[in-house]
Amino acid sequence: MDAFKSNTSTSDQPEPGSAIKTVERDVEAPDVFSATEDGLWDGRPSLGGVWVAHPDVTEPERVIIRNTTNDKFVVGALFRRERDIPGPRLQISSDAAEALGMLAGAPAQLNVTALRKEEVSVAPELDAPVEADLVAAPADVVATPLDPIQSAAAAIDAPAPAATGIAPKPAPEATPAAARAPATGLSKPFIQIGIFSVEANAERTAKQMRGAGIIPTVKTFERSGKPFWRVVVGPAGTAAERKQLLSKIKSEGFTDAYAVSN
Repeated sequence: MDAFKSNTSTSDQPEPGSAIKTVERDVEAPDVFSATEDGLWDGRPSLGGVWVAHPDVTEPERVIIRNTTNDKFVVGALFRRERDIPGPRLQISSDAAEALGMLAGAPAQLNVTALRKEEVSVAPELDAPVEADLVAAPADVVATPLDPIQSAAAAIDAPAPAATGIAPKPAPEATPAAARAPATGLSKPFIQIGIFSVEANAERTAKQMRGAGIIPTVKTFERSGKPFWRVVVGPAGTAAERKQLLSKIKSEGFTDAYAVSN
């Protein structure tokens, strides 16, 4: 298996290499798609997880959705809205409404912006030792969530469920999903999910984080000529935000996740 165990003694920690490495970061791409206008959840439970639909979309995209009235946000899928129904052009799923704190039938101003991967070069920093025998994702993870765009695309073809007539329950507080850019006073604002010797396992973990509404970063480095991949989330702006992120990550099955400086 391939997930790093955090209880290894740090006394044997090797120094990371000084070579510049290429890492991927999620960045907003308003030139691909960006819209700020009223959005609406019609009150019916919907399939496909977190998604938003808009009539101007040409291709499915991964996006960050912000509720500008309460500053809550979530990462999900964007696809074309086929049905022309009176009201706001942005239609959101029940899962998206819950994460954004929106009530059924109550429009709220949303900002929807496409996300893209950007490669940057950094000097790798390793906060934890790498074991010779790395292990994969935690055993209690029984299934990996579907990619947000794949899930939303499946929802397009599924019949709309009938309204239940039951008022929706109040939406709980949304867990911060994406890493924020502002400077932080924390000495360890990032959360390391794992260190992987197989790139596909790192990407699978990153995909699971995105499915949970969290934007990860995959960082590469080399040890003794062998490549490794780290999956981290952050930086968190405050200790409370970091605690929320860590709790959300552990709820996905990655109980060995912990705070790191980079």
